[in-house]
Amino acid sequence: MRAISSMATRHLLIDLVAAVADGESPALEIESVGGVDAARRLRAGEPFDLVFLAAGALGSLADDGRVDGATLTPIVESEVAVAVPGGDVEAPARVVGVAFDDEAALRDAVVAAARIGISSGPSGIAVRQLFADWGVADRLVEARPGVAVAELVAARQVDLGFQQASELIGHPGVRVLGTLPHDCAIRTVFAGAVAETATDPLRARRYLVALAGACSADLRALHGFEMPVSLRGD
Repeated sequence: MRAISSMATRHLLIDLVAAVADGESPALEIESVGGVDAARRLRAGEPFDLVFLAAGALGSLADDGRVDGATLTPIVESEVAVAVPGGDVEAPARVVGVAFDDEAALRDAVVAAARIGISSGPSGIAVRQLFADWGVADRLVEARPGVAVAELVAARQVDLGFQQASELIGHPGVRVLGTLPHDCAIRTVFAGAVAETATDPLRARRYLVALAGACSADLRALHGFEMPVSLRGD
C-alpha cells in the first residue's frame, strides 16, 4: 500500500507502522511532503491508498471526492509552539509549558522580532490570522512546502519560529520556548483517511484503524502530540 502525509506526522507514522508490523499486514510506503503539495497531488489524481493530513485539509479533500470522508479518523492533536535559535543548546525532547504568559506578551515579542518564521501549512495560516493586526506582515518568512520552520530558525534566518510542536522539538540548533499562551493557542488535529484511489479500500481502512489504535499516549507525547479532544471522552 502507498500513503502520503504531511511532514508534521512523518516520524510518528514511522513508529506506528513499526508498531503494527506483524509479518501479515501489508507493507505501507509513506511519502511525507508539505501538506499543500500533498493536497495538490491528490487533487491531480495521483493514486494513494491512505492519506494523513490535518483534519481540515482531509475534510476539504473529501468534499472534492479525493478521500472517503466516512473513513476520516482523528489520530493526534498538536499545538503550535515558538522557537528561537539555540546555538549549541540541544533542543528538549518534549515541549514543556507555554512560551509567554498571555497574548499581550506574545505580541510584544513578535513586534520586537525582525524576522518571523511560519509554515506554509495550517499552522502558518492560523499564525497569519493571529498576527493580522500586529503590523508584522512584512516580516513574516514562510518556509517552502516540505521545509520545516526549524531549519530557518537553526540557520538564524528568522528570530522567532512558529510551527507544530512536533516539527520543532529535537531539532539541532533550535530552542523551543513552549506553546502559545492559552488565550491564543492554535491547535490542529491530524487524521488519516482512505483515498478514493485505494486499490483495496477495505484493507486500507483496516490498516488505518490499526495505526490509530497503536497510537498510545506515550507515543503521542514522544513526538510532541496529544490525544484529539474528540477521542478524550471529556
